Amino acid sequence: MALTSHVLEPSLCGFNFENATRNIVLENGAEEGKIKPPKALKTGTTIAGVVFKDGVVLGADTRATSDEVVADKMCAKIHYIAPNIYCCGAGTAADTEKTTDMLSSNLTIFSMNSGRNPRVVMAVNIIQDMLFRYHGMIGANLILGGVDCTGSHLYTVGPYGSMDKVPYLAMGSGDLAAMGILEDRFKVNMDLEQAKALVSDAIQAGIMCDLGSGNNIDLCVITKEGVDYIRPHKESPYNYKRQAKYKYKSGTTPILTKTVNKLELDLVQETVQMMETSASS
Repeated sequence: MALTSHVLEPSLCGFNFENATRNIVLENGAEEGKIKPPKALKTGTTIAGVVFKDGVVLGADTRATSDEVVADKMCAKIHYIAPNIYCCGAGTAADTEKTTDMLSSNLTIFSMNSGRNPRVVMAVNIIQDMLFRYHGMIGANLILGGVDCTGSHLYTVGPYGSMDKVPYLAMGSGDLAAMGILEDRFKVNMDLEQAKALVSDAIQAGIMCDLGSGNNIDLCVITKEGVDYIRPHKESPYNYKRQAKYKYKSGTTPILTKTVNKLELDLVQETVQMMETSASS
């Protein structure tokens, strides 16, 4: 009689692509007409950034969507990277959260070993290599801004690892309206109040022209003196209070058909035992 053991393996760190084989089966079944493939969900975000005279201003809306459903009205899309670096994320919320957390962890180890804040270009190179390794499978569109010993910097990083340094930028589903405001009003060496007003108006334009963007406006001001994370900078003028009760009496909607399928289930009990080796006798 052979004794089999179930060994619990710890989960691997980082991103996991174990469902790649399952996705191939689904694609093949969809081509043959056996399986109806799932549809991609539309995401919504408006993020922007501007370099001004003394630093960088980042801005974002706070609406997280799942296709046509508003999943979160107070989503924080400006992520902490280092004491002098912050990052705005557009795309898949889970991907942007995990990616920025991993980047922040790596830079924290560097700061502990060196005793100084990292440079912005270092953060860009790390996140660029990380995203390129997965060839666009991580839905993270990032705006990275910060101030270091070389000055104020604003970078854009795409999901495939593409990178560019710009003086102003907008990304997300509402980026066209936001870029229109930035291109019309951006000036070199703006003061703090002008930069904050410009980023706020750019995010507001994205909110008004995109259903996936909305609710409040967050701003993050990064200078050599420190960081001012303003959450919220501007609250939504709509209170979203329900005007009526949406509880309907039983029988309001008629039941046209009713089908009951009985499932035959077997109760299986499994015990998990930690063993290094398996023995046979």
